[in-house]
Amino acid sequence: MLAQLTYRKLSHLLRVCVSKPSVLGTGTEMNTGASCWLQVKRRQRSVDSKSLAERQKQQMARSLPKQKPISGVQQVVVVASGKGGVGKSTTAVNLALGLMANDPSKSVGLLDADVYGPSIPTLMNLKGNPELSDNNRMIPLINYGVPCMSMGFLVEDTAPIVWRGLMVMSAIEKLLRQVDWGSLDYLVVDMPPGTGDVQLSITQNIPIAGAVIVSTPQDVALLDARRGAEMFRKVLGLVQNMSVFQCPNCNHQTHIFGSDGARQLADTLGVQFLGDVPLHLNIRESSDRGRPVVVSSPDSPEAVAYRSLASAVVQRLQEVSG
Repeated sequence: MLAQLTYRKLSHLLRVCVSKPSVLGTGTEMNTGASCWLQVKRRQRSVDSKSLAERQKQQMARSLPKQKPISGVQQVVVVASGKGGVGKSTTAVNLALGLMANDPSKSVGLLDADVYGPSIPTLMNLKGNPELSDNNRMIPLINYGVPCMSMGFLVEDTAPIVWRGLMVMSAIEKLLRQVDWGSLDYLVVDMPPGTGDVQLSITQNIPIAGAVIVSTPQDVALLDARRGAEMFRKVLGLVQNMSVFQCPNCNHQTHIFGSDGARQLADTLGVQFLGDVPLHLNIRESSDRGRPVVVSSPDSPEAVAYRSLASAVVQRLQEVSG
C-alpha cells in the first residue's frame, strides 16, 4: 500500500514537471525540472523516514516482554521511591497490614523486590528458608496473617549479595513466577529505591494495578520521587512520610524535613495525595522489633495514619480500575 502511494505521488509530480509551460525558454525548463526533481527526492526521504520510524516502533514493541499476571493474585500494588532512606519498606509493611486491618476478609501478600537490601525479613520478624510445594514453587513464610517472600529468605543474613544484572533479573523472575501465593486480593511489592533494571523488569513483566510513591517533604527526596512517579503508568498517589515530629514531652510539633513538600508535588504532577505519616519513635522501635505499629499499637495515631493510607489506596484502586 505504501509503495503504491509513493509511486502515485512520484508519477503526479513528474507529470506536473513535464506539462508545465515554459516561460523563459530552455534555461527555465531546466531550472523547473531540477526543482521538481528536488521536491520528489524530499518527499521520498520524508516517506522513507516515516516508514523507518514505524518499523523501529514495531520492532521495539516485539522485543518487550508480554505482561503476564501472577497466578492467584488479583491486584498488584507497588510501593516505590526515587531514593532510599525515606521509609518505603516500613510503609509497604504497614500498608499491607493496614489493608487487612481495614477489611479482614481480604487476603494480602508482601513481596520484597529489593534484592540487594531486603528488609521484609526483619520488619516482619521472619527467618528461614521457604519450603517447596508439589509443583516446585516456593511457599511464602507467614506472619501476622501475611504471606511474605524475600531474597532475604534465600541467603544468609550477613552474606553480601554481589551480583551482576543478569543474576538479579533471574532472581526477580523467580520471585515473580516461582512463588505459590495461593489466592490473594492484593500483593504489595516493596520495590528497591531508584529507577533501574529491577523496576523496569517488574513493570514490563506483570500488570500493576497502581503505584504508591513514598517521599519525605525534603526537597532532595522530592526530586527523586518525581522521577519515580514518572516511571509508572498508574500512580495511585504520593505518601508524605516523616512529615512532622511531635515531642513526647511537650507535644510541640517540628517539621524536621520541611512541610507539605509531597502534597505540593502531588498537585504539580496531578496525582492524589494519599496522606501523612509522622516521624515517631514508636514506628522505628516497633519496626526494629519486627512488630509493625499497625499490629503492635493498633489504636495509636501512627497506626491510624497507616490504616487511613490503606483506605485511600483501596479507593484509588477502585477509581483507576473503573
